Amino acid sequence: MISWMQKHNKYLVWTIWVATIAFIGAGFVGWGSYDFGAKAGSVAKVGHIEIKQSKLNMAYSNLYNRYNQMFKGNFDEQKAKELGLIQQAFATLETQAKILNYADDIGIIVSDEELAQTLESIKGFQNKEGVFDKNIYKMYLQSQRLTAKAFEETLREELRITKLLALLRVESLPLEEESIASALNIADTVKYRVLTPEDVNVTLDDTKLKAYWEVHKEMFKTPLKYKIAIVWTQSDDINVSDADVQAYYETNSFNYTADDGKQLSFEEAKPEVIKDLKLKKAKKRAQKAYIAYKKGKRESNEVVTIALHDPKLSPELWQEIQTKDTGAILKPKAVNDRYATVKIEAIIQPQIMSFEEAKPLVTVAYLAQAKKDALNALAESTLKKIEKSDAPTAGPLSLDHFDNLEGLNQQESLQFIQKLFTSLEEKGMITVANKVIVYTITQQSILPTDENQTQLVKQTVNTTKTRIFESNFIKVLDTKYPTEVYMGGLTK
Repeated sequence: MISWMQKHNKYLVWTIWVATIAFIGAGFVGWGSYDFGAKAGSVAKVGHIEIKQSKLNMAYSNLYNRYNQMFKGNFDEQKAKELGLIQQAFATLETQAKILNYADDIGIIVSDEELAQTLESIKGFQNKEGVFDKNIYKMYLQSQRLTAKAFEETLREELRITKLLALLRVESLPLEEESIASALNIADTVKYRVLTPEDVNVTLDDTKLKAYWEVHKEMFKTPLKYKIAIVWTQSDDINVSDADVQAYYETNSFNYTADDGKQLSFEEAKPEVIKDLKLKKAKKRAQKAYIAYKKGKRESNEVVTIALHDPKLSPELWQEIQTKDTGAILKPKAVNDRYATVKIEAIIQPQIMSFEEAKPLVTVAYLAQAKKDALNALAESTLKKIEKSDAPTAGPLSLDHFDNLEGLNQQESLQFIQKLFTSLEEKGMITVANKVIVYTITQQSILPTDENQTQLVKQTVNTTKTRIFESNFIKVLDTKYPTEVYMGGLTK
């Protein structure tokens, strides 16, 4: 979504512009201002309109707030720079300025009375009784480092833009609605055959497997391995009293819950509590073992070579091992009911397996590819004679009207129909999951328009017309009102 907003920001002026009214109505958050260092209080000039630094500050602040809400409060200046937030804010203001130039040319105005009514209607400036509160308004201006004049000038401009775009907006026409409705209600009757991997046979022999391995041997490598020395520190021999176990449970009872989230009683949790308490008490013993091992005063309990993520060690321990080099000794970490102090003796990089080592994996991969190839070949031959075959017929099918097709479940049937209606081919093959559906369209019709579709059709027409208008309108304004930027960093 964010990348789409960045790409189309220029053409979304009337939907995601500075949005002062919507922003305040949702509750404002002050993020301070951005120091752009522009000269004479302006950062650029579009046509005959100057873009003031204060306006860019507010646009940036509002846009920052919008992203912060999308990121659930985890947005910062670094992310803002990565996403080019300042460029987005400026692009929005630049396009606004071009529209305002046009509004000036054709005489669009907003009266003081209209401005006052709008200001008083902003929920963020109203008290609990829903009445405009001048003190709340002043607090907002102070938090944003804005004067009333600057804010109200911006609000007036936004109202002028709204007025202008309302004049230019054209509602859907009957012929347009009829055309869209026809497109939405096109239905196909198809003859089809569903083919699955079970419909083909593949023979195996070492010659074919070895040839496949020779071509794809880079796919078959040994896992990354570690030769490690481990000092184990046990906890099961540690004695704990009933009083200690009871006290530990009372302090940590929130950690002991059933699958349904209900807290376990002491008796229900007691075995796990004893295990955890022993492990806690063993920690000091493990730290002493770690120091002794590091100083060479004791030997490891075992030396093993195991693959990355082997369950012998915990995921947390593996995560740390991956960040260390050969020779590193890691501080003790809990592994089930004991502690492990690990030394990395060697890191063994993945190597290409021999054919014999890789054969089980090669067999699986070869079978999958061979069946896929055989299935496609069967589909090609089936397609040539589909019209004259006794294949089942389904239809009329549309995106809104279909039953499960024979050999397909509901989800697979929907995927097939979606792909069918985006294809330009009268006959062909469509892959869904591991199945291939061979089809030919035998009849095409237009279903009657459902009354429930009326609003959808109008919305579709209006959205399509708006997008076309947006694109062309902005292109005209780009030519008519050139931009002069006074500082770097505002455009890409």
